[in-house]
Amino acid sequence: MRIAAIDIGTNSVHMIVVQVRADLSFEVIDREKAMVRLGAGGLDGRALTAEAMTSALQALSRFKRLAESRGVDEILATATSAVREARNGGEFLRRVDSETGIRVRVIAGAEEARLIHLAAVYGVDVGSARAVVIDIGGGSVEITLGNATTIQAARSFKLGVIRLTERFVKTDPISDRDERRMVKHILAEIDRHCELIGTSGFDRVIGTSGTILSIGVVAATSARGEPPEDLRNLSVSAKQIRRVRKEVTTLDLEQRLAMPGMDPRRADLVVAGSVLLDTILRRLGADDVTLCDLALREGMILDYVRRNHKQIAQVDRIPDVRRRSVIELAERCNYHADHAQQVARLALALFDQTRAIHGLTDREREWLEYAGLMHDLGVHISYPRHHRHSYYLIKNGDLRGFHPDEIEAIALIARYHRRGTPKRSHEGFTALPAPLRRAVRGLASILRMAEGLDRSHAQVISALEIRDRGDDVLLEIHTAGDAELELWAAVRHAKPFETLLRKPLRVEVKPPTVAERQPTARRKRK
Repeated sequence: MRIAAIDIGTNSVHMIVVQVRADLSFEVIDREKAMVRLGAGGLDGRALTAEAMTSALQALSRFKRLAESRGVDEILATATSAVREARNGGEFLRRVDSETGIRVRVIAGAEEARLIHLAAVYGVDVGSARAVVIDIGGGSVEITLGNATTIQAARSFKLGVIRLTERFVKTDPISDRDERRMVKHILAEIDRHCELIGTSGFDRVIGTSGTILSIGVVAATSARGEPPEDLRNLSVSAKQIRRVRKEVTTLDLEQRLAMPGMDPRRADLVVAGSVLLDTILRRLGADDVTLCDLALREGMILDYVRRNHKQIAQVDRIPDVRRRSVIELAERCNYHADHAQQVARLALALFDQTRAIHGLTDREREWLEYAGLMHDLGVHISYPRHHRHSYYLIKNGDLRGFHPDEIEAIALIARYHRRGTPKRSHEGFTALPAPLRRAVRGLASILRMAEGLDRSHAQVISALEIRDRGDDVLLEIHTAGDAELELWAAVRHAKPFETLLRKPLRVEVKPPTVAERQPTARRKRK
């Protein structure tokens, strides 16, 4: 299964595309990032700017195209503090949905912290050790304590680098007074939480997010004389972080841009970022921080995998998204699989042997099969009027990969498997274009015949043959048992099918051969 995870943050919009393996681990096969500064000027209840929203929407449109080109089965998307706090956050989410088709879930700070912790302890070998995880974003900072399986404490604070920069960085370089004010504000927010962590004890500190990784690169480059080849699991001492803080707070933007290892896209925010990280590490009494390149988006993947492992196994078993979506809906409605599959199989046989008459294509053949698999879903609600319940469930079952007209057609074909025939006054049917109405009418007549041919739900029909005899059409059914009920039902439901054939239908049963009458187990021994 392939999943795309999109993190709509205050500073950046990130996406990763992963391939989930059979053992439920995952491999990143693509990634993309856009620094749109969505939260710039829009935190603390203010509105997101039109420019920021446009940039974010353009980035999300590109991400959607990339995800689709990678053949993803699911797109997960979350938004954090910028959207969470903005007074026009709802408007932005509606535009994302309508313009890109991406449905975004706004998550609370505590949930953001939980997902980040999941990712960090997955990316760094923690085991039973107790780890503090720090993630610095544009609008918030998350600080958690836990091990590989449990989280003991998790908090999110409104201390992101964009927020702190807008509030405290008034000059370039920052003044000593403003730096002291920033530190005082940070400590007032985190003091009690850090005290709890210190009392509980911890074995290591892990740092995630672009801000911490960027500071880590500058610190490691300064210490080694060259940029590190790989940031993954790189340990940076708290003293090195403090040296970076002391340097960047004395330089202006142009000078910071010239620092070895500095990410030019973060040079304006690194002052607040380094002060924040250094203050947290000092308050914790930490000696070093281990860098981790996994963060919220990887946490989203891990959380989804843990909650949907059965669905992921289904993806591997049924790669086609349309078929898988149909089976998933049928299973959610506790369908009778043996009967549904038999009806679908017989319907396809009838369809294939009458192609020259109805002239329908493989596209309509697929609709017929899916309608056959789902025709009895309404029994999940109640047996009386279950054909109408089936229509409703299919229409509203969140089938993926289908055009709305296809879903309508499949739902209508299933609806007409029982008694009524399509009428222009019926909901849904009258709104379809004329060619689709003709297709629904013909396919429904085929499905009704197929349903009758498994009236006992015993799957006694092993094969069927249709022969045009000039004055009528002969349907010869091959049985593997008593088919009296199937014969009765087929004759009873023949009229719509005769309309399709434009000839009378005669149904005959071909008795089973000696081999067919033998028990299955006995035949297998031969």
